[in-house]
Amino acid sequence: MTTTNAYSRQPSKQDYADPTKFKFNIIKLPKVEYFCTQVNLPGISLADNYSQPTPFRNIPLPGEKLEYEPLAMTFLVDENLENYQEIHGWLRGLGFPGGYDDFKTLLDAGSDRFPTSKPTTKFNAPNQGAIFSDATLNILTSKNNPVTEVRFSDCFPISLSSLQYNQQATDTDYLTATVTFNYKLYDFASSNASRTTITTS
Repeated sequence: MTTTNAYSRQPSKQDYADPTKFKFNIIKLPKVEYFCTQVNLPGISLADNYSQPTPFRNIPLPGEKLEYEPLAMTFLVDENLENYQEIHGWLRGLGFPGGYDDFKTLLDAGSDRFPTSKPTTKFNAPNQGAIFSDATLNILTSKNNPVTEVRFSDCFPISLSSLQYNQQATDTDYLTATVTFNYKLYDFASSNASRTTITTS
């Protein structure tokens, strides 16, 4: 028979998470992160789940590959469209619609990644660090103190929403845009910790 200790199972923090208490940092997009108004902590799911056949009921078994939802960030657009152009240039370099020079320009931008990332190349291949950028979602307490970091590895944009201008608008409603990222994975860490943590129960 399994026994539990109710005292040891009490939560250490009883405050609720406030959706307004966050700060988002992404290395390649300093002008975008300054105007960030909304970001999601992506969900995860196990793919390729299995089942063990039996004469009565197939027994479900966990899959072996984890799938991450995309990372989406909404930001206010500055009047010169500088932050919008940051993402546009990144996407153009990845898709190089004007030719291979677009991709070369992106590579020449440098490997401005998260400090703990150390990209390596072999056989004189070009350093592709400029294609990616690590990002950090800082979770703040009710007193605006950073307490937890969600660290995203190897982010790259996959879409950027349009901007809708309208002369018939009756009030000033500043333009916002949403950029969606894919990434390798994300991990949790205490604020300013050198290592990430994986919590199991």
